[in-house]
Order: sequence, then C-alpha cells, then structure tokens
Amino acid sequence: MRSYLDFEKPVAELDSKVDELRAMAASGADIGEEVGRIEEKAGQALAELYANLTPWQKTMVARHPQRPHFTDFVGGLITEFTPLAGDRKFGEDAALLGGFGRFRGEPICVMGQEKGATTESRLKHNFGMARPEGYRKAVRLMEMAERFGIPVLSLVDSAGAYPGIGAEERGQAEAIARSTDACLALGVPNVAIITGEGMSGGAIALTTANRVLMLEHAIYSVISPEAASSILWRDGTKAQEAANSMKITAQDMLRFGVVDTILKEPVGGAHRDPAAMIAATGEAIALAFDELKGLDADAIRKQRRQKFIEIGRKLG
Repeated sequence: MRSYLDFEKPVAELDSKVDELRAMAASGADIGEEVGRIEEKAGQALAELYANLTPWQKTMVARHPQRPHFTDFVGGLITEFTPLAGDRKFGEDAALLGGFGRFRGEPICVMGQEKGATTESRLKHNFGMARPEGYRKAVRLMEMAERFGIPVLSLVDSAGAYPGIGAEERGQAEAIARSTDACLALGVPNVAIITGEGMSGGAIALTTANRVLMLEHAIYSVISPEAASSILWRDGTKAQEAANSMKITAQDMLRFGVVDTILKEPVGGAHRDPAAMIAATGEAIALAFDELKGLDADAIRKQRRQKFIEIGRKLG
C-alpha cells in the first residue's frame, strides 16, 4: 500500500485518480488513453517535486517507514549471512545488528541499525536507537574482522543513540567513542553508507570509514532538527526551521567533503523502488571496496586518518 508524505498531496491526488480510472477500465470502460495521460502527469509532478526538496522535506523522506532498512540491504546484497549477538559484557542489543557473510562471493563483516518495519519489530529494535551494548557489539565485530582480514561495511540509519537512563548508566558515550576509535584503528578497508537518518554520535560511531557514501535523500547531522529546535529556541515545534538551517542534506555533506559519494535514488525516493535502490547500492559498495584494493594495513589507516584530518581542516 502506497504511503504519501504531507508534501506529496498533489501526487497522491493524481495517483488516486489513476486508481479510479483503472477500476472503471476493469469494468469495460475504454479509457486507457486517459489513464496513460494522468499517469504521465503524475510521474512528471513527482519528478519535479523531488528535484526541489527542501531540507525538511528530505528529512521526511529519510524517515519514511517504507524506506529500505538494514535487513532489506543485507537480504538483497549479502549471502550466507550469519548474525552475531551480544557484546560479551552486558547483553544483546537488537537495535544494532551485525555479522559475517559474503558480498559477491567475498567475505565481509556487516553491521548497522535496524529500525523495524512493523509496530512489533520497531519496538523489538528500539526504532534503531542503539544502547551501549550495541556499540560494544560493533567493536567486537570489527575486532574479529581485523583478526581475519575481512573488510567492514556499515549501514547507518538511526535517529541517534538511545538516550535512556540505563544506557547512560552503562556508559553510552564511552561505548560510542570506543566504536569510533575501532573504526579509525581498522587495518582492513571499511565503507559506510548513510541510508536514511545519520544522527548524532550514534551515526559517527559507524561512519568513521575509508569511504562514506550517502543516499540522495538521506540526512546526516550531529543532532536531530527537533533537538536543535529545543536547544536553540527552546521550542520543539521549530524543527522545520532548524532543518532548513542546519546543512544536513547529502548535497551539503558532499560539498563539505564529509561524504565521498551520493547514491541517486529512484524518482520519488528509495521507498518507491527498494529493489532498484538496493541494486544500485551494491554497485557503489563494490566500487568503493575496489578503490581500496591493494592497500596494506598501514596505508588503509593512513588514508582514513588523512580523510578526516582534511575534513577538519576544511570545516575548521
């Protein structure tokens, strides 16, 4: 079932008209030409709309519940995937998933946040907001990948690390810092992709990589628009104004040198054609790892370190 965002109302109305005409055509009415005309008009309206999205509209697209999630990308790109659970210190965190499998026949370590697709799964995965044990699990996975010379792929989509009291008591900030440090210390190539929301330290903990890719309508920031609104204006209702001022889009991130590549989404967003988006992401992942082939551990660490030093110099 199609789900429309608030700003997509003109497209929704045209699609509704198409559905009505198709129902009439099914009953024998000869209106095929009219259906085609309105379908073309709806397609043009959608393309024009998505060619000029505001940062707040991109935020809404990045949060679309039907956008492909971690399990969708893993299911479409990774074979023989074996998930691993637990941080060997406290417990399992279902918000941050990870394990080992094969990407195009080659071994790979994959990790990332899973938001869930149904009410039940969203609650199970805590809406993709990881607790400390999730980030410590990520460190465990990276250490295993390092030990066996296996490249690491991170798929990031989270509103941020879970801010609950229990998470803070178990060292949320320290866990995020150690995950970020583990990314920097890897002697194997690592590639990160921001597929939806890349918010706060919860995203940085997995995106400190040799190559950082970002979907066209994803967002990336140290703080969510809602949180920024509460801090700047002490008014959580000004999230739209905050988003439009914060420079959080993929286009902003590419201009600042924070990400290396933008992955073009299907017209109307990744949620309108998840299979095409996942296939395109696979091609981008293959290219990113190919660019890092032949580098030894020291060269990989040096390239990654230099990348983030240059970002600091550019934005400092």
